[in-house]
Amino acid sequence: MEVHRHLDEELSDLRDSILRLGGEAEAALRRAMHSLTERDPGGAREVLMHDDEIDQLEVDVDRQCVDIFVLRQPAARDLRFVMSVAKTAPLLERIADHACNIARAAIDLADEPELKETVGMGRMGEIASSMLAAALDAFTKSDATAAREVIARDKEINDLYNKIFHDLIEMMVKEPVTATRDARLLLVAKHLERIGDYVTDISELTVYMAEAAIIKHRH
Repeated sequence: MEVHRHLDEELSDLRDSILRLGGEAEAALRRAMHSLTERDPGGAREVLMHDDEIDQLEVDVDRQCVDIFVLRQPAARDLRFVMSVAKTAPLLERIADHACNIARAAIDLADEPELKETVGMGRMGEIASSMLAAALDAFTKSDATAAREVIARDKEINDLYNKIFHDLIEMMVKEPVTATRDARLLLVAKHLERIGDYVTDISELTVYMAEAAIIKHRH
């Protein structure tokens, strides 16, 4: 009974840790996109300054997972939870890394002429942030149905990326003088598209955790 009590406490602590990491990654993404669309290099620098803390959170989650594996040897649903957390933490850290790259672009583009494509980029950011928040909520509740709904939304990100990609390429051809700026925006769009992929991966892990079903590459 004592062993089970300790395991329950450690699983609860682990859940709190992964949610904190997820919340920090979500905040970094929102701040980075706000910095880009509102031309706020100061906000972008805050994202970069905060990245070390997010990296440390990921290390802490990894350590907690290892300790539970080694000391508690969880089984069945608990085992799936710890495995899912262990795989989700690096995904969240990568999302934060992409947010940092967007922040760097925001700093570089702050003095460039405004471009209407940043509107579409802002929409991409809103969808990515919304998907991440929904994915974390589904993970917390072990809600496979909600996770599948998040997975289905990845098409929205991909469709917007394709449109922005073609629009920017066309602009680069028509106005070569803006090519450097447009190339940076292309990279921002790619970062957001990759974030959508990572959120999809997290949602797939939620389905595995809840149903012991592996759906990667199947949806």
